[in-house]
Amino acid sequence: MNTLPEAAGPPSRSVRVVIVDDHTIFRSGLKADLDASIQVVGEAATVEQAIAVIGTERPDVVLLDVHLPGGLGGGGREVIAGSVPLLAGTKFLALSVSDAAEDVVAVIRAGARGYITKTISGAEITDAVYRVAGGDAVFSPRLAGFVLDAFGTAPADIADDELDKLSARELEVMRLIARGYSYKEVAKELFISIKTVETHVSAVLRKLQLSSRHELTKWAAERRLL
Repeated sequence: MNTLPEAAGPPSRSVRVVIVDDHTIFRSGLKADLDASIQVVGEAATVEQAIAVIGTERPDVVLLDVHLPGGLGGGGREVIAGSVPLLAGTKFLALSVSDAAEDVVAVIRAGARGYITKTISGAEITDAVYRVAGGDAVFSPRLAGFVLDAFGTAPADIADDELDKLSARELEVMRLIARGYSYKEVAKELFISIKTVETHVSAVLRKLQLSSRHELTKWAAERRLL
């Protein structure tokens, strides 16, 4: 059973990234902050430029601002809609100053795998790129709740013994991890060590027979546990 590391760490190969943002200074600063194992293969400032460079470069991950000039006014959503039919394997990670629920939900509905705010550090953005490239859904803390509210299904019937498998502390840790908190943030929130968080997450995944953060989030959302 795989466990979730505190940081995904450099992958076995370079992750190819396209940065889409209409502010040149921000793109330059982001490139400088990203880990050396991330290869920036293209940049774009408008909807039209983004669709063109994504189609040409076929990156692993697109770091995509939500609000962009050009196109029909759809911004990041329009970039995803115009690119996805042409691509296989490219994942989109929204990166924006906005933490409004409507922006988060709209871009996730369009097909983004995550949403992070520009207030986080370069190291945290790097980690988010690794996670999205590896198949995880990634959100800045508290933003995942918007998605769960929008996409959550009706409460599922839960056998008592399913929840009984988890201790009270494991349930607390599970909820925070599923909402997009890092191990460090969970440790701070619950006043426990990062090592203890790792132990609890490993136990949760084993008991629920899950293998990733994405599966854990889906499991928790279906049961309205967040």
